[in-house]
Amino acid sequence: MAPALHPDWLAALQPEFDSPYMAQLRDFLVAEKAAGKRIFPRGRDWFRALDLTPPEQVRVVILGQDPYHGAGQAHGLCFSVQPGVKVPPSLVNIYKELKSDLGIDPPDHGFLEHWARQGVLLLNNVLTVEMGQAASHKGRGWERFTDAVIAQVNALADPVVFMLWGSHAQKKAASVDPRHLVLKSVHPSPLSAHGGFFGSRHFSKANAFLEKHGRGAIDWALPPLDAAAAPGRGALL
Repeated sequence: MAPALHPDWLAALQPEFDSPYMAQLRDFLVAEKAAGKRIFPRGRDWFRALDLTPPEQVRVVILGQDPYHGAGQAHGLCFSVQPGVKVPPSLVNIYKELKSDLGIDPPDHGFLEHWARQGVLLLNNVLTVEMGQAASHKGRGWERFTDAVIAQVNALADPVVFMLWGSHAQKKAASVDPRHLVLKSVHPSPLSAHGGFFGSRHFSKANAFLEKHGRGAIDWALPPLDAAAAPGRGALL
C-alpha cells in the first residue's frame, strides 16, 4: 500500500510503491520495529521531502545520504534537524557558505522547511535509519526508490538546479539531463568543506539560473522559528 503523500508524487511513483522491492522494504522495516529497534525519522516523516515539495514546484534538488541517526534530529529533509536541536557540523558549514556567498547571517536553528516549501527538494538517498547506526538501511531498497524520484525530476518540463555535494550525490544524479544546471563540489562536512565547498557560490549560481529561466530566486534566508514543525502525512507502514 502506498503512503498518503502529495497526490502528484503518489501518481508519479505508484509503480514504485507497487513493486516487489518496496514490499520487501516494508517487510524489513516492520521486522525491525517488531524487534524493538528505533527507526528515524518517524514513519509519518519518511516522505516529508516529497510532501513539502510537489514535482511541479521543484526548482532545486539537494541530495543527502541517509537521515541523522540521533534521537530527535531527523524529520525527513536532508541536512535539516527539528526545532530545538543543535545545528549539525555540515549544516554549520552550509550556513558559512551562505554568509560568504549571499551575505545571509546564519540562523540559530537547523530547520530547513522554509527552503522545502519554496521548491528545494531536500532528498536523502536512503529515507530511514536505525538509531545510532549510520547507513544501517543502506541496500534495502530506498536507493531504487529515490533513483525514481530523481528520474521524475529530470523529466520535468522546467529546468532545475541540482546541487551535488560530494561523490555520493554526484553519482546519484550522474544521468541528469544537461538542460538542468548541475553544480558540483565536495561535501560540506568539516572533513572536506575546505577542499572546494567553501567558495563554490552554489546559492547565488542557483538563483541566477532560476531567474534567467523565469523560475524566480530562492529566499535562502531562514526565518526565526515561531512555531513547531507541522507533522508529515505519509508513512509506508
